[in-house]
Amino acid sequence: MGGADGSDNQRASPREPGPAGPPGVAGSVCPVTDLVRHVRDGSVSVITMDDGKANAFNDVLVDQLNTALDESAGCRALVLAGRSGVFSGGFDLGVVAPGGPAAEALVARGGELLVRLHTSPVPVVAACTGHAIALGAVVLMAADYRVAADGQVGIGLNEVAIGMPLPALAVALAEQRLNAARRTEAVLLARVWTPAEAVEVGFVDEVVPAEEVLDRAVSHARELGGKLQPDAFAATSAALRSGVLSALEA
Repeated sequence: MGGADGSDNQRASPREPGPAGPPGVAGSVCPVTDLVRHVRDGSVSVITMDDGKANAFNDVLVDQLNTALDESAGCRALVLAGRSGVFSGGFDLGVVAPGGPAAEALVARGGELLVRLHTSPVPVVAACTGHAIALGAVVLMAADYRVAADGQVGIGLNEVAIGMPLPALAVALAEQRLNAARRTEAVLLARVWTPAEAVEVGFVDEVVPAEEVLDRAVSHARELGGKLQPDAFAATSAALRSGVLSALEA
């Protein structure tokens, strides 16, 4: 689930807290961290990743995403967004490419984060703001609903092309979420798709103009959070996704 060049994606410069959340989202702002912003918009938590580069998953980003998820307790739905033009380029290759204990630990933590998103007790809507490669595409498969920004960006699993076997957890998500007729291309042949193509493959559910992607995702989250009862959603989600949990345990 690698993909992003980690040479300059270790840690972005600290950001100053701002008075408001991401464009198009109104609400109270939780404390700002270096790479992740969490905004509570009524009953919806909006979590935005922005390291200023490829949103490469390293220990810092995973830590801050977990903190934002902790802070979202009590919401009725979640939105996970990227920065303009980039959702995520995957794991930080500066950590995972050399292998060894640090790489294994980061991949394990990434898997745990995926399971946390996929088994969330409330609906998770992904605002795919741009490129979603490797782990970035796996995160899309872990979400309940996916809105992608139109444009010349790539969405797909490129692990086999860069010499990294796709972990069983990612394969289990692909079996659950991707179109069976396109699954071999997506998982084994490392094809990368445009947002419009990615709808038919199963990575995303709809494509909208880039300037509308976050508002559309928040609107879906608000609708889902309003109509779905949390206890019933959580119990049914756990039953539906038992195979993914088994893959993680294996």
